[in-house]
Amino acid sequence: MSDPKTVKLVDESSKRSSELPLVSGTLGPACIDIATLYKDTGHFTYDPGYGSTASTKSAITYIDGDKGVLLYRGYPIEQLAEHSSFLEVAYLLLNGELPKPAEFATFEHDVAHHTMLHESLKNFFQGFHHDAHPMAMLAAAVASLSAFYHDDLNVDDPADRKLAAIRLIAKMPTIAAACYRYSIGWPMRYPRNNLEYVDRFLHMMFEVPSEPLQMNPVAARALDLLFILHADHEQNASTSTVRLVGSTGANPYASIAAGITALWGPAHGGANEAVLRQLREIGTPDNVESAILRAKDKNDSFRLMGFGHRVYKNFDPRAKIIREMCHKVLAELGVNDPLLDVAMKLEEAALKDEYFVERKLYPNVDFYSGIIYKALGIPTEMFTVMFAIARTAGWIAHWIEQHETPGSRIGRPRQVYTGADVRNYVPTAKR
Repeated sequence: MSDPKTVKLVDESSKRSSELPLVSGTLGPACIDIATLYKDTGHFTYDPGYGSTASTKSAITYIDGDKGVLLYRGYPIEQLAEHSSFLEVAYLLLNGELPKPAEFATFEHDVAHHTMLHESLKNFFQGFHHDAHPMAMLAAAVASLSAFYHDDLNVDDPADRKLAAIRLIAKMPTIAAACYRYSIGWPMRYPRNNLEYVDRFLHMMFEVPSEPLQMNPVAARALDLLFILHADHEQNASTSTVRLVGSTGANPYASIAAGITALWGPAHGGANEAVLRQLREIGTPDNVESAILRAKDKNDSFRLMGFGHRVYKNFDPRAKIIREMCHKVLAELGVNDPLLDVAMKLEEAALKDEYFVERKLYPNVDFYSGIIYKALGIPTEMFTVMFAIARTAGWIAHWIEQHETPGSRIGRPRQVYTGADVRNYVPTAKR
């Protein structure tokens, strides 16, 4: 009789079999450990996109897509969004527990005093054309941090790993703001360490030397909330990229730079940028009805961006949180923008349409975050950069966890080879 904690796989053609143990976590389905599968049967597994494959054990984030559950270190995202701040959430992701007041004060002080960039980075930015995409500048600038800190970074030293984490969380907003200001020809602003994390970033983005910045408090709260919601999302494409690069022993700056480039794609972090492009395509609120009809037409390639989610099958808990903030921002700031009118008309229509309701094609976090960024005056090409600022906390937490996990090994996926069979070289004259 088979052990109930194992799964037996039999190759009927060869009669070779393998007893594969089940690996269970705190929550979620058990996974089949296939480490001995090739040795026992001569076979690998085939899983395009790794949709059914767990690549690691992690204690950071848990998602139940069917139930709409997102937990950071066991805390529901709804509770963190209501009571916490992004910097506190970053501490939680890194350390596993919410900080005591003294611990948070030390962490906040450390982050505030690592926000500066080396002055030579100004020359680095000048190597880009003025209209370079901010994500290209961000990835390059973060990778360049490796050149500034390579002499005093030992990835096997816990203290060095912690310092690298603080540097990345602290400097990412400074680099992001520099990318934006360089693209519009404004002088780069130094961080004001007497301000809180999000306020400091907004001042670096928008303040000019000639006058102080007067920012509505709702802007900082909305951005802080978005940072919380985007801080981590389990083993997604960019986090898996960070882990794969980190598995080689690469330094954290190179690993996070790789995560930034993975995040850039429209199927991942670039989704909210795609939402704004589509709103421009729709043009006016009068065109929303025809856009809805096109989206329901199977013969039309047009699809609404920012609706539904590949992970959350019923609802995205982050979207429910951010929807309320989105409407609050629009009401508080009184922004007069035709595209925002299109977005609100589109949301209203989709939430009432039976086609979208039955298929659970609800507006997701990308839809609402794009609208908020637009209302705050953040240009579309900066949307994914904003995502990267937040996700840095999750990326570096995973990078650290990877180095603290005994038995971690270099990532090396397998493949199903579909090329030519063995053949002999043909001399040029006989081809």
